[in-house]
Amino acid sequence: MPTLPWTPASTASAASTASAETMASLFVLRSRRQTIAVLHQSLTVRRALLTAPGALGMSLVARPLRREYYTLSRWTDRDALDAFVRSEAHLAAMRQLGSAMTDARFAFWPAPAGADTPTWADAFARLADAPSYRH
Repeated sequence: MPTLPWTPASTASAASTASAETMASLFVLRSRRQTIAVLHQSLTVRRALLTAPGALGMSLVARPLRREYYTLSRWTDRDALDAFVRSEAHLAAMRQLGSAMTDARFAFWPAPAGADTPTWADAFARLADAPSYRH
């Protein structure tokens, strides 16, 4: 699973908002031993995200040999994103994988409603400047 391309959410509709919230994340594993668990949880969370209220779409990049996993998603607003973070699918992944992470980074930025799909080049640049949360 090197890259899962941008997939619009089944609930995607930004027409009613003036702007949207984009989020990118990077998770680095302590060991490659957790790779299968991360890939499984990533697909589970992806399925939940694509049907979540306020989700506009998402993409994933996995670099298992480097122990790096990236997410890129866009939401109608920050409240929708925060609600998904508190959803059971996301919380279950955090409970299972939190201790397996050595580093995490998060970047958030606004985009006008109807903006082009976010790019990985932009996401990687923003993550490079984001603070690191070391475990």
